[in-house]
Amino acid sequence: MANQGPGGMNMSDMFGKMMEMQEKMNAAQEGLKDKTVTSEAGGGMVKVTANGAQEITGLEIDPEAVDPDDLELLEDLIIAGVNKALEDASEMAQKEMKDSMGGMLPPGMDLSQLGL
Repeated sequence: MANQGPGGMNMSDMFGKMMEMQEKMNAAQEGLKDKTVTSEAGGGMVKVTANGAQEITGLEIDPEAVDPDDLELLEDLIIAGVNKALEDASEMAQKEMKDSMGGMLPPGMDLSQLGL
């Protein structure tokens, strides 16, 4: 019985499950690069697109937002848009990872514990 782990589970079975979970997580993380969210700031004057890998992939600025006498407003809108896009991308990534892992994760497990 030296091969038995907690609850009588065979250690090689447990290792196999862990490897399977790691493979699914890696595949899901790769897929996140192809999934995007677009967030807005200033009522749509700035639109920022980010992917699930926390990379900014697009930026749209309404010409009306460009006032040479008030660049500080434009800078603030860009910062707000980028922060919102990264926040939304993080939420999307966590949901996608949770969905892809299906029943492999214990109920209530926070994926941020795994660096996601």
